[in-house]
Amino acid sequence: MARTPSNMLALGTKAPEFELYDTVTDKTFDLEALKGPKGILIMFICNHCPFVKHVNSEIAKLGEEYQAKGFGIVAVSSNDVENYPDDSPELMKKAAQKEGYTFPYLYDEDQSVAKAYDAACTPDFFLFDENLELAYRGQLDDSRPGNEKPVSGKDLRNAMDAILAGEKVAEDQKPSIGCNIKWKQA
Repeated sequence: MARTPSNMLALGTKAPEFELYDTVTDKTFDLEALKGPKGILIMFICNHCPFVKHVNSEIAKLGEEYQAKGFGIVAVSSNDVENYPDDSPELMKKAAQKEGYTFPYLYDEDQSVAKAYDAACTPDFFLFDENLELAYRGQLDDSRPGNEKPVSGKDLRNAMDAILAGEKVAEDQKPSIGCNIKWKQA
């Protein structure tokens, strides 16, 4: 199990535009359609990664809770499905249903969105405020497979709660750790 950290895109970065296919609804969505009045959380995940499997129930809970509070929430899978067939769009849809995702699970077939966001690992979290400026990037919390720390979503929840309260998000942010995105070979 490789342990790849987030690249930690600069805070304040504007959310790059995108248009991606949602495996759950079979529709295509762009950034503007997905953002909520409070901002948007973009999570780079995949089906097969043990780090994502470790936090799946928490991201499903977090999605449902914070969508109701005005955030757009989306998950994106950018892995090379030719070499990692467990991450195919058909299986993404099944995973979203199994995990109870209430948010779109988007397929980044050409990996352009992962590159635009400088995503490095799964899971990798990017929280943008109502102006689509990056307010938080990094880990969900300190829990990792096998470290016996409970999954709480504490770090990401604190950032989202700060935005909801009209406060500045703390700049002391830790990178996420996970499997590297499975890039296509050129």
